[in-house]
Amino acid sequence: MTLPHAFRFVGLSFLFAGPALPTELAEPAAYGDLVAAILALAAFAALARRWPGDVPLTWVLNIWGTADLLFAYYNGVSRNLDASQLGPVYYIPTIVVPMLLVVHAMTFVVLTRRGKQAPAPVT
Repeated sequence: MTLPHAFRFVGLSFLFAGPALPTELAEPAAYGDLVAAILALAAFAALARRWPGDVPLTWVLNIWGTADLLFAYYNGVSRNLDASQLGPVYYIPTIVVPMLLVVHAMTFVVLTRRGKQAPAPVT
């Protein structure tokens, strides 16, 4: 469930959305997404190779990524952002962000259940 977050580098397009998008909104969203993408790649590699610390790294990704998305939404709403200011990146908060929030929720469920259930024996 970390792989979809590896594509969050697309959030850097907020930096080039045009002059109508306030810098105070564009920069935190863009760089927050970049950090989330780097964390996602690291978590994906750690989980795939079963490195020590793979689960804690996934927790860090999930907490950072969720906070970043919620902060970007809050920032846009508190600044009365109009959809026309987003220009060509309007699809990110309308399509991509809700999908990523669902993936974060699913990941939180998996992470919290992970310690409670013993793995089924392989026969």
